[in-house]
Amino acid sequence: MKNTLKPLSEVISLKGKVALITGSAVGIGKAIAYRFAEAGADLELVDINKKGLRAVAKELVQFKSKINIHEVDLSKKEEIDVLWEKLNGKEPDILVNNAGMYPFKDFLEVDDAFLKRVMDINLNSAFWMCHHMIKRRLKRGGVIINIGSIEAIMPFATDLIPYNISKAGVIALTRALAKEHGKSGFRINVIIPGGIITPGTKAVAKQLSQFDVSIFKSGLQYKMRLPLGRGGQPDEVARVALVLASDLSSYVHGALIPVDGGFLSA
Repeated sequence: MKNTLKPLSEVISLKGKVALITGSAVGIGKAIAYRFAEAGADLELVDINKKGLRAVAKELVQFKSKINIHEVDLSKKEEIDVLWEKLNGKEPDILVNNAGMYPFKDFLEVDDAFLKRVMDINLNSAFWMCHHMIKRRLKRGGVIINIGSIEAIMPFATDLIPYNISKAGVIALTRALAKEHGKSGFRINVIIPGGIITPGTKAVAKQLSQFDVSIFKSGLQYKMRLPLGRGGQPDEVARVALVLASDLSSYVHGALIPVDGGFLSA
């Protein structure tokens, strides 16, 4: 009997694909860009940090991928619209909505401007990016990977309520789009990271610990709860993103994939 299985190197390859990754100047987004370029994808890198984007593009030259960078404030819908107009006719095959902010503020001190910014960056930007992707590729399909958070499922840290509800919205968005657009050729999933050590999370922890010693206690409690007993690395999320972007996960759709060291199971 003839073996009709594709070789693994072909199944995991992103050669000939274009991937758009938001929040790709640092952290998880940068790690995803690295793995996608390594797998052969061309990249459209989006971030408000243009200097960081340039550094990432320079680092990824080794993979000979075509890389375009876009300085975009994703809290502004008009800038998202302009981005997609620039991509007109060259829309990505793969969209990764990774951009986000992780701000701490006591619930009773949250004002309208604070809540709006968190929702605009974490949830509304993902909504409009998906809206453009699906509308423009309705007859071609594609892959969408959203980045959620364990905090949306099981809140642990305090003073993160706006963040928690924004990421819960990302999960709901993912599952609703998966239900409605799977038959149009889209595969849409959400990664649920937790305890990932990035420059952003380290900076926030350092800043907060200067004012609140309970942060140390919270961090210790978190680590004690983790079955793996350690924080995760951005590349550990990126490798899962690569699986979801490639044909390795050709029958994975509407799924929530935790990358959290076992936190949600503990």
